[in-house]
Amino acid sequence: MTEVMVLQGRTLTDTDIELIRALLAAHPAWGRTPLSEELCRRWNWRNAQGRLKDMAARTLLLKLERTGHIRLPPRQRPSSNGLRNGREPLAPVGPEAIRDALRDLRPLSVSVVAPRSDDLRLFNSLLAHEHYLGHRNTVGENLRYLVRDRQGRPLACVLFGSAAWTCSDRDDFLGWDRATRERNLQRLTNNTRFLIPGWVQVPLLASHVLGLIARRIRSDWQAKYGHPVHALETFVDRSRFHGTCYRAANWLKVGQTTGRTRNDRAHRGPLSTVKDIYVYPLVRDFRRALCTPAADTQSEAIAC
Repeated sequence: MTEVMVLQGRTLTDTDIELIRALLAAHPAWGRTPLSEELCRRWNWRNAQGRLKDMAARTLLLKLERTGHIRLPPRQRPSSNGLRNGREPLAPVGPEAIRDALRDLRPLSVSVVAPRSDDLRLFNSLLAHEHYLGHRNTVGENLRYLVRDRQGRPLACVLFGSAAWTCSDRDDFLGWDRATRERNLQRLTNNTRFLIPGWVQVPLLASHVLGLIARRIRSDWQAKYGHPVHALETFVDRSRFHGTCYRAANWLKVGQTTGRTRNDRAHRGPLSTVKDIYVYPLVRDFRRALCTPAADTQSEAIAC
């Protein structure tokens, strides 16, 4: 009987796993990068801009190794994630608290954080030191935003990454069955981190920032990845927060998580924190856009 599994949004069969084993046997001197790149070429696994999905392939290979399906060659150098995830010294951001009225800080500037930039170092440092979950390197499609006031002082960090693989209440709200979700998941992005540092105490700032980003994220995503996103999601830890800023920014509360993680499919592990699920549609016909093959959608953006 053919075994079928889904990893990194890709359906794998016994034939696919045998291909990986054959590549490992035929090229014992290869490191993990040449292997993942060749696999992408064999499968024609590319993003919307035609680039090989090398990082997704490497993550897929690691998951296959953890489940005992393959044995990868030893790393030829330390993982770059370990360096990126290190806690960098916090860059100076000003000695005094910011307690101004929002109108006195506007217009705010919202910038996409570029790789290897000073903004990236600041962004990572702020999340690592100030966010209760910390910050680790993001795998897959993502956007980082840094928000500053009219004086150039940093006010907020916002990170969007891969949407949750499965979430029952969200899937019901969007009208997703399993096949539709797997086909359209990358048209949804998750607000995985939202930080306003403790020294920034400005009423209405959080919902205003969410509104600014909602107006531009579709075009930013299109520019970076060659396809848009049609909706945003986030999960709010209800033991810590009430989701007030998301509600004020017109995000929709669509349910709550079960407390199970994606790795606890047998429901044997301890429950994690239950979180409220919020969704923000970016187009008027978001359900159709998220249930129709990408080539067939021409959705109208919502005017925020």
